[in-house]
Amino acid sequence: MAEDALPSQIHEMTGLQLRHAIRQRKVSCVDVMTATLDRIDRLNPKVNAIVSRRERAPLLAEARAKDDGLARGDAAGPLHGFPHAVKDLDNVKGLPTTKGSPLLKDVIPEADSIQVARMRRAGAIFIGKTNVPQFGLGSHTTNPVFGPTRNPYDLSRTPGGSSGGAAAALALRLLPVADGSDYGGSLRNPAGWNNVFGFRPSLGRVPGDETDLFFPSMGTAGPMARTVPDLAMLLAVQSGYDARVPYSIAESPAAFTESLQRDFKGARIAWLGDFAGYLPFEPGILDVCRKAMGTFEDLGCIVEEAIPDYPVEKVWQAFLVLRAWQSGGSGRVHYDDPEKRKLLNKQMLFEIESGLKLSAFDVTAAAEVRNEWYRAILRFFRKFDFFVLPTAQMWPFPVETVWPTEIAGRRMTTYHE
Repeated sequence: MAEDALPSQIHEMTGLQLRHAIRQRKVSCVDVMTATLDRIDRLNPKVNAIVSRRERAPLLAEARAKDDGLARGDAAGPLHGFPHAVKDLDNVKGLPTTKGSPLLKDVIPEADSIQVARMRRAGAIFIGKTNVPQFGLGSHTTNPVFGPTRNPYDLSRTPGGSSGGAAAALALRLLPVADGSDYGGSLRNPAGWNNVFGFRPSLGRVPGDETDLFFPSMGTAGPMARTVPDLAMLLAVQSGYDARVPYSIAESPAAFTESLQRDFKGARIAWLGDFAGYLPFEPGILDVCRKAMGTFEDLGCIVEEAIPDYPVEKVWQAFLVLRAWQSGGSGRVHYDDPEKRKLLNKQMLFEIESGLKLSAFDVTAAAEVRNEWYRAILRFFRKFDFFVLPTAQMWPFPVETVWPTEIAGRRMTTYHE
């Protein structure tokens, strides 16, 4: 839809259309904030996607200030006047960062994270946070502080995780765009289960506030949106070099504001499917995905079933080691206190106790497997331009389920398997 053919309702506008409407004074920032808060009041109680909400009066005051700035001719950033809720793993000055844990429910950061500061400079108005699993662990957004988030398409089901609150908010058009983060699928899984887009960028593309600057986490922040151009718009705000993060990518974010149009004729796509039977899938998922391959063929792509030449079980076992080392390490401070340990969920206990069994040499061996897997992927890309696989192995599961213990008759031995 062209920017000059704007929908009549604010919540129906894409992010790019909303940016255009605000800059052209076709809608005011106060109008946008009022419409957004009214919609959140009406729909959010059904899904519990947005938490730690701020009061309406100061938000409207900030929106009026944004309108005043436009009237003065002040330069408007790409998110000028956008109501925004940040994933509740990231710091927003003055708002709680609970990470879904009762241990952190009273933590009020004194400063924004790097990406939040960038979104604030781009003009975003922070209205609250989006809900997460406790400590962001798992593909089900529920925690003892705020309770579960529900899937807008079926309130009896999970929206996925860990960016489940962000994805549900987008699906209900409670936010124009959303931020999330991804370690093992936390941007992609909830996006797939809520019919929106989640994009996991390369490590270093969006600088994070790393606890260890020289052993950066395998997790990374990234954008979520209802359209691909909106993803690119938000990624251009989030990304870019920061000297405080030595491995951040020193490349201009302006690349993401350029045209996304390209010719796909002859592009080679590898369809990985179930990794030659390695992964179990619920009935229907592979059929839906195989049918979607026809869309790529209609674009002129050449689709072929193939998998990288490397044992994927070896990769999985290495992932478990690196995950326990990184995620378990962050929870150790709570584990060492017997009273705080009682408030940790089973997922965090699993990571910590798995990590306690590791030696430094175990971590080194797992890191070498990751190196080998990376080289295998490089070889794979010599033949293919893209590879495609399902977002998840199952349909959204009941919201009461902690985590699925079985998929298609095969037992799952860990919460993230």
